[in-house]
Amino acid sequence: MKKSVMIIGLFLLIIQTSCHTKKEEKKEHTAFLVTNPIKKDTTITKDYVSQIHAIRHIEVRALEKGYLKSISVDEGQLVKKGQAMFQIMPNIYQAELQKAQAESNVAEIELQNTKLLADGNVVSQNELAMASANYDKSKAEVSLAQTHLGFAQIKAPFDGIMDHLEVREGSLLDEGELLTTLSDNSKMWVYFNVPEAQYLDYMMNGHKDDKEEVRLLLANNREFNQKGIVETIEGEFNNETGNIAFRATFPNPDGVLRHGQTGSVLMTVPFKDVILIPQKATFEILDKTYVFVVDNENRVRQREITIGAELPNIYVISKGLSETDTILLEGIRMVKNNEEIHTKFEEPKKVLESLDLYAE
Repeated sequence: MKKSVMIIGLFLLIIQTSCHTKKEEKKEHTAFLVTNPIKKDTTITKDYVSQIHAIRHIEVRALEKGYLKSISVDEGQLVKKGQAMFQIMPNIYQAELQKAQAESNVAEIELQNTKLLADGNVVSQNELAMASANYDKSKAEVSLAQTHLGFAQIKAPFDGIMDHLEVREGSLLDEGELLTTLSDNSKMWVYFNVPEAQYLDYMMNGHKDDKEEVRLLLANNREFNQKGIVETIEGEFNNETGNIAFRATFPNPDGVLRHGQTGSVLMTVPFKDVILIPQKATFEILDKTYVFVVDNENRVRQREITIGAELPNIYVISKGLSETDTILLEGIRMVKNNEEIHTKFEEPKKVLESLDLYAE
């Protein structure tokens, strides 16, 4: 009986040892895919939150006191330059004009009479000059009264779109009271803030005198069908945010954009001779990013890297790798630091081509 038990135990031990040996052999013969970082030129699209403004956006205000007699336009209406918008009760200003014209007529008659008397040496030349001055003053009063009367009718200073009406017919207006706002949306100014480092890259990459082309992503996550041009950069940085404002101008032929909208400006930033690796070759520990570098003895070494920018499925590496390094591409979770592995090399170009990215 004892002999049978010993034989069975020995048999089980042989089986376990055999299985363990097979597992070790299987792991030893697993070939892990490795590649090199690739160095090349690429472009990255960066997005910046933006504010959209009409190229001309003004407040329309009452220029005189009085009752609002009529409103000739409606909210959201497209108005033409010179079109009547508001009419303030003109009675007082009409009466002032008539009074000024009458006084001007009197001054003209006095000037003519004084001129006749001066020609006959009845009055002095000084009196003639005084009559002439009074006549000139009366004409100025007529012009002023005409201007006041003209202020009673408010017309559109340019083609634009009406906003909300702040008053209603019959309202008693004070001088300077807000009536509405008017926006010229034929072109739009889009403002966006750029960090200092990216501003310096923009200026030092030769864009100082260029008209950089940008795109606009709207709130519905669809791209606007017109491209814009970066035309101006403000003169000072915001000390609180470290940003500086750029302004791009977008044509708006279909009137899609309105004053006060928001969106994101998409700017393409070129990168020269940068190191690229697939994102799947990286892993994170706390707030740091690492890759496994395979040395000449086929041992994996954990190495920290610095990511300079991000593309779909790919990282631009600013520090930690060179194009001569060999990095572990797959099986990151299956190996340990300093472990010796078998590898299978794949060309970096082929690796990039297999990813869904755009790095040109």
